Formats: sequence, structure tokens, C-alpha cells
Amino acid sequence: MAAEHDEVPLNAIRVFVAIAREGSVTRAASTLGTTQSSVSRYLAVLQDYLGADLVERRGRRSELTEFGRLFVNTVAEPLDTVCFTAKRMRRRTQADGNRIVVRTSLSTFAHSFLIPNLSAFSAEMGGVIVDVISSLSPPTSSDDFDILITRDLSVIEPADDWEIYNETLVCVGSPNHVTGRSLSIVRSMPILNITSRPDILPTWLRAMNLSTKDIKPGARYDHNYLALPAVMTGKCLLVTPEILVGDLVRGGVLQVLPGSRTPSGMQYRAYAVDRSDKPEIARAFCRWLARLCKKAAILESG
Repeated sequence: MAAEHDEVPLNAIRVFVAIAREGSVTRAASTLGTTQSSVSRYLAVLQDYLGADLVERRGRRSELTEFGRLFVNTVAEPLDTVCFTAKRMRRRTQADGNRIVVRTSLSTFAHSFLIPNLSAFSAEMGGVIVDVISSLSPPTSSDDFDILITRDLSVIEPADDWEIYNETLVCVGSPNHVTGRSLSIVRSMPILNITSRPDILPTWLRAMNLSTKDIKPGARYDHNYLALPAVMTGKCLLVTPEILVGDLVRGGVLQVLPGSRTPSGMQYRAYAVDRSDKPEIARAFCRWLARLCKKAAILESG
């Protein structure tokens, strides 16, 4: 039993580093893809092993103890090195070398625009498999990806980057409800709210010389891809990046309100990280995506 107790709880250390980086058990659980109770159990195991508290409650908040800060500062970097090395060596020994991993913070962009076009890239590149993962958390050098597509995150490691899209906003609705109507319809028809992009509606309202008092607020959705079915079938409007609804507009499923188009000031970029073990495929993907977005922007302006 004593020998078993002396084994270093490596999984618990990894969980504690996540708690320290994320600032809470809840966010650490989300980052690790597990439950809060599981994270709390790992924390208890590590505290028991070390014989010291690592986290203390301050009102409703949790903060690292002095010992906890000392411990995480000591183990975090070596842990990152171990994880990074293991992932790189694992990928190098995989039989399937014709695969890249694309990570993105733009879930609706991936759902509505990127993924439907991936078969074309695969065909162009002789059957390359593209894995797509979505995360809003800042990437680290130990994360397993070849390409990052983002509008709001930055890469802290060497990478080539491409500007792929300067975001343009439009207000759309079902043709059944907006055909023949002017921009003034926003005063009477609800506009859906996207909580993951709280910047969109205020930016658009300023460009239209409107305020929140001039519109009728509608239902809230976490992401644009959840709101799209609602605006396609309901009596409501959605202010959204035009690239997300371009195919729906051209197919007659949605209609852009005249005069509602405006730049948001946000820029989508693609990064091909230097540590990728398939750098040429990663760079080819970024060049392909830049061409695809340029073509979409031309269709939008036309």
C-alpha cells in the first residue's frame, strides 16, 4: 500500500495545471472535456499526495495558495514539454501520414462554409484527410493541430499566416417575411441575438445609425449555426457575417435586407504552425482556403 501511495499522480498534476491556467474548476473541466466532480477528485488526490492545500476559497472565487503557485510554476513547463514530445512522436509513428488537423475558434464558419468544401480540397490534394476541431480557448504549443483558423485568437509559436476574409455583416430573413421590405423592418421584426458574438449587433447598429431602442430584440442563441434554422423558418431577422449565409442567400432560402451590408472590422486568418509534420500540406490548405474565401467575397459583392 505504501508503494502504491508513493506513485506520483501524473493525471492529477495535469488536471491541476489546467485549473491554474483556467482560473477555476469549471473552466478546467470544460477545457479537459470532463466533469467538475472529476476535476475536483483529481485535485483532492494531488492535495492528499502533497500534504498541502493547492486551492483556497475566497468568497465565491477560488485562488491558488502560495504552495499551489509555487508547485504550478515548477511543473507546468516540464509537463508541456512531455505532452508536446509525446504527441509529436505519436503522430510521426501513425500509419496514416496523409492527414492534417485544423483547429478553429469559428464554429459556424466551419459548419456552414469550411466543412462543406473540404471534399474539394481533399480531391485536389489526392485524398488528404482533414480533421476539424473547434475550441474557443487560446492554443498552446502542446496542442495537436497543423492549422489554426481564427478571428480573435493568436498563435504564440512560429507560423506562416494568411489573411482569408475581411468580415462583412448583413441582416437576413426569410423571403416570405422580408421580400419587398426596407431596412425599417428591424423596428417591428425581432432580431436574434448571438451570445458568442456580442460584438456583432452593436457594430451593425452603429453602422446603420440605429440604437438598441430602435429594434425589437428576439431570442438568444449561443452560435450562429443554431440561429440559422430559426431565421430560415420563423418571422425574425439575423445579423450575421455574410460568408456564413452566402449559399443560403444564393439558393433563395434567405434574403439580405437592402442597405444592411457593412464591414465589421474583424479579419479571419489562417496559421500553418512550423511544428506541423506535414508543413507543405498545411500551407497548401491555407492557400486553398484563402482562394475559396476570396471567391466567396467576389460572389457576395456581385
